[in-house]
Amino acid sequence: MDLEKIQALMNQFEDSDLRELKIDDGDFHFYLSKNKNKISQQPIVKSTNPIEKTEQAKASTPKFATQNAKSVKAPIVGIVYLQAKPDQPAFVKIGDHVNKGDTICIIEAMKMMTEVKSDLTGTVTGVKVENEDLVEVGQPLITVEED
Repeated sequence: MDLEKIQALMNQFEDSDLRELKIDDGDFHFYLSKNKNKISQQPIVKSTNPIEKTEQAKASTPKFATQNAKSVKAPIVGIVYLQAKPDQPAFVKIGDHVNKGDTICIIEAMKMMTEVKSDLTGTVTGVKVENEDLVEVGQPLITVEED
């Protein structure tokens, strides 16, 4: 498929009500999505006072953040669900202890639900995604301080 056809296809997709489009034709693979990742950003606060800078750094550091934490990463592309059902608690949250093999979330791809299991044992120090985020292969889902 040449560049002009791809551009025309992208324009038609943008004007349509479709949320995702995937084309596989031999060695040609094409994927478009209107689903957006939710990215939370901390506001940037500048200060010239060194005491204020130290206090701001302490306030923005998560309670369980460590330098030695390892990530459990997404094995597939899809929509992540942090709980089994909307009315149930999350599989894991910061401060929880997980064992190797524990389910940490579910990723939906093409109407297939895949349980993601931890390959680490330790304490959860961070949840790097929000419920219903679109995740990529290798994207960190949680961080764990190993025992």
